Amino acid sequence: MIRRTKKPDALQGALDLLVLTSLRRGPMHGYAIATHIHTVSDDELRVEEGSLYPALHRMEQAGWIAAQWVVSDNNRRAREYRLTAAGQRRLAEEQDDWSRLTKAVGKVVRFA
Repeated sequence: MIRRTKKPDALQGALDLLVLTSLRRGPMHGYAIATHIHTVSDDELRVEEGSLYPALHRMEQAGWIAAQWVVSDNNRRAREYRLTAAGQRRLAEEQDDWSRLTKAVGKVVRFA
């Protein structure tokens, strides 16, 4: 689950978008993905391990990401994930969906 500091369920449906966007920068292991999301969001979003790794597995099964075992900087084995061509297409779809959703929510908020 994605956790915000104040509203834990606020962005639960955006996990794929956040992960795929993070991987657009280059290959990362799971902890680096979670840290990137947390840091870039100014500590507002926290991706919990129990949500991240099942999502990574699901995205790998879908062919959106590929994974390989590597030796990390601290000499430990880590599973590193990278975006595939299918993942880049999925990211574009996710970005379009997010844009439509935020535009629609904005309309409702402004109307009310």
